[in-house]
Amino acid sequence: MATVPPPLQVDAAPYPFSFDPFATALVLIDMQRDFLEPGGFGESLGNDVNELRRTIAPLRAVLGACRAAGMTVVHTREGHLPDLSDCPPSKLLRGSPSLRIGDPGPKGRILVRGEEGHDIIEELYPVAGEPVIDKPGKGAFYATEFGDLLASRGIRSLVVTGVTTEVCVHTTVREANDRGYECLVLSDCVGSYFPQFQRAGLEMVAAQGGIFGWTAESAAFLAALAPVTPAPVAPQLS
Repeated sequence: MATVPPPLQVDAAPYPFSFDPFATALVLIDMQRDFLEPGGFGESLGNDVNELRRTIAPLRAVLGACRAAGMTVVHTREGHLPDLSDCPPSKLLRGSPSLRIGDPGPKGRILVRGEEGHDIIEELYPVAGEPVIDKPGKGAFYATEFGDLLASRGIRSLVVTGVTTEVCVHTTVREANDRGYECLVLSDCVGSYFPQFQRAGLEMVAAQGGIFGWTAESAAFLAALAPVTPAPVAPQLS
């Protein structure tokens, strides 16, 4: 009888995070052009997009390692149908009257599916076979097929990355926690426009013995994943 390999362990807070990479999904939350690129909707609100862009390099490394290890990778995008029929009035009417959902923005209509700004940044763009969950809310589970997708693949744990830490990342982690998923948030792969929210958001995840999950730096996760990540093949000299 084949032996079951022991779970991998990440040096995390509040204590080590154990996971089976083949029952774990890497989730990239809302790494969209309007939120991260200069000249996008986020910057038009007066935010410093560099606070989010610092996540790109470590997340690219994590994404590459998870793909090489054969893990499930899922991307999400926050946005609405062009007719805004899936956007409740309480959300639609928030914000400046000239910068509301569906209004013309610097990269197309704001938070509308199919617009330039709604799409994922080039550096982290999905490859063939990687699901993209289009969500009308902050959390990835609300009014989406995300939960069914995870169940169909036998996923029990989530490695959560993306933006913003205190909004869509936190909402997804809380939703996942209520559904029984174990969540590891990679602290240098999530970002907020507000440094004080970044610090508090991460502390809240791991507080009180891991009330919502675990936090760790991406380097610790990559070190744990290394045993199942194929070594790069050196080019052959002619």
